[in-house]
Amino acid sequence: MRLSSRLGRLDRRLFAMVAGARLHGLERFVPTLSRVADNSLLWAGVAGGLAVSGRRPLRRAATRGLLAVSLASPLVNLVGKQAFGRSRPSLDGFPSGRRIKVPVSASFPSGHSASAAAFATAVAMEAPLAVAAPVAVLAAAVCFSRVYTGVHYPGDVLVGAGIGVATGLITRRLWPEAVTGAPRVVTAPPMPDHDLDGQGVVAVINSSAGGDPATAETVRASLPEAEVVETAGRDVAGLMGEAAARARELAVAGGDVTVGRGARAALEHRRPLLIIPSGTSDHFAGALGLRDSQDAMTAYRSGGMVAVDVGEVAGRVFLNNAGLGAYPELVGRRESIERRVGKWPALLWALDRVLRTAEPEEVVIDGVPRRVWALFVGNCRYDSRGAAPRLRRRLEDGLLDIRLLTATSRLPRLRAFSSVLLGGLGLSRHYQQWQADTLRVSSPSGSVRLACDGETFTARGDVEFTKRPRALLVVRPAG
Repeated sequence: MRLSSRLGRLDRRLFAMVAGARLHGLERFVPTLSRVADNSLLWAGVAGGLAVSGRRPLRRAATRGLLAVSLASPLVNLVGKQAFGRSRPSLDGFPSGRRIKVPVSASFPSGHSASAAAFATAVAMEAPLAVAAPVAVLAAAVCFSRVYTGVHYPGDVLVGAGIGVATGLITRRLWPEAVTGAPRVVTAPPMPDHDLDGQGVVAVINSSAGGDPATAETVRASLPEAEVVETAGRDVAGLMGEAAARARELAVAGGDVTVGRGARAALEHRRPLLIIPSGTSDHFAGALGLRDSQDAMTAYRSGGMVAVDVGEVAGRVFLNNAGLGAYPELVGRRESIERRVGKWPALLWALDRVLRTAEPEEVVIDGVPRRVWALFVGNCRYDSRGAAPRLRRRLEDGLLDIRLLTATSRLPRLRAFSSVLLGGLGLSRHYQQWQADTLRVSSPSGSVRLACDGETFTARGDVEFTKRPRALLVVRPAG
């Protein structure tokens, strides 16, 4: 007997066993749960609850969970069901009190199960066990409900859940986890006259960066002698310069763009920098092991200080990376609507637009003419291969990590963008990677569109990427 036939018979026997089961007291609850999970409304509600909790790990869990669902649902419903077309189970003799409206789509695999498993997997990557465990139990209950209400075979549910787990894990390629380890740094002497109450600290809080609105109050409570300046729509770069001029230590709260401006001011005035994570993108803070404002306050009280490298291009400072080509265009389009619709809807919209219109860019790199889809220049060496890596093991190696994705007729737009987003799989000869301490780029048009730690701008004339090794003193927990 063929394996598929044997599995089919086993699937039907298991379905019959579930159909004959009686869960006293849950006969009405399970069908209701299954209906609430329609169109992922249940997971949208859970994500909303996590998002309004005020806790950064839970907000990240909500965002990652919805991202995972947005990947799993179309994969199952638009690809899996169309490819297999399995009929729904027969409901002859099935208890009428447990029945729900049977969907008209194919049975294999289960879309509800895929979304449930994707959301639970993604939440488990960010949230503490006290939150992740109940979400996992709820997801398992939704998966069981699809069989208990008669709309799926057990095999549909198992495969759907497997797809969901896989897509949940894939989100790590699109958006790294908040805590990525502790890269190597150079320990610097502690600040003289370090005051635990924050005397001499000037903290610039960018409340418009999308982070925790209570950050300013956290800083005031933890550092009562510090001066706290909230941007409130004012010129952030100007405020940074003024604050650094009168501070003994400069603190900045916001995302990577805000931190980059603070780093530039700290370098100009030779001040140590305290980074307070409080934005939608806190990659450099995460590299330092700082997850939220409380971590930053603990780091300050420890008195720990380290020296890290800084990258520069066209008068801008970057702590993570800079680049040109597809990435700046994607960032620019996302930023144009991000405040109105949110980060991930804006990113998906921008990706759709760029996929429709993007063309390779003609540039000269270190004297060699190139047609490129993307140029990535990282501050220090990144670990993974690919045109958009995310993890570093060192923050003081004196090197620029250069990744180049060239354009030929054999690397079409869709494959190029998929390679950038998914970590460079299958790039072969179109991809080059090397390290250097400088890189020169020019364009026949006389200007180059750049992205620098998530902020886009246009540079005129030749552009040089350089390094300032161990130039910036930043606060980090001692030891």
